[in-house]
Amino acid sequence: MNQISATDQIKAVLFDLDGTLADTAPDLVYALNLALQERDIAPKSVEALRYSASHGSLALVNAAVPELNESEQVSIQQSLLKHYKKVNGQKASLFEGLASFLTLLETKAIPFGVVTNKQAKFTRPLIDALGLTERLTSIVSGDSTLHPKPHTAPMLLAAQQINCAPANILYLGDAERDLVAANNAGMIGGTAMWGYLSDDDQPDLWPSKIVFNTVNDLHHFFE
Repeated sequence: MNQISATDQIKAVLFDLDGTLADTAPDLVYALNLALQERDIAPKSVEALRYSASHGSLALVNAAVPELNESEQVSIQQSLLKHYKKVNGQKASLFEGLASFLTLLETKAIPFGVVTNKQAKFTRPLIDALGLTERLTSIVSGDSTLHPKPHTAPMLLAAQQINCAPANILYLGDAERDLVAANNAGMIGGTAMWGYLSDDDQPDLWPSKIVFNTVNDLHHFFE
């Protein structure tokens, strides 16, 4: 961490969306509970499922109702996505401290963007609801390229959009695939420990160049 200078080396910042830039678990679990209600299944709490929110809708369903077979889980997933399209952005928010961090980046003329595995039909409305559409220099979704993360394709597309060499981009993520993608793309990987990490995650084994335990750490690094 001490070998990387925020002012000398980092010229742009990219974020994973769910669990790094935005706390989207409330939206996702709300949509899940609407799907479960249709099947007379008791609702689940956001806290119980928060760690699954970074891993996609099917992983969220599996965490909520692991006792159901695959076809039943897929059916609930499809219902979840139907409801999510309607509630997307209603309960989500930037993680505490990130709004002021984005302002800090703007004062330093450091562009920032998003690389997510969320489909564009969900990414764009969410980013709009968060009020970030006009501020982001790059928005890359899971279907913007042929391959989602951990493939390097979305990372390199974002580097092109933000007009910055990968070696000068800090990519922040809260999942192993985020840091693998950043590392393979030649970016500076930063682990967002405030995100949706589970007890089974081993972030110390991820190819991360910097570990940020809190958003405040992120502030201090750039100040």
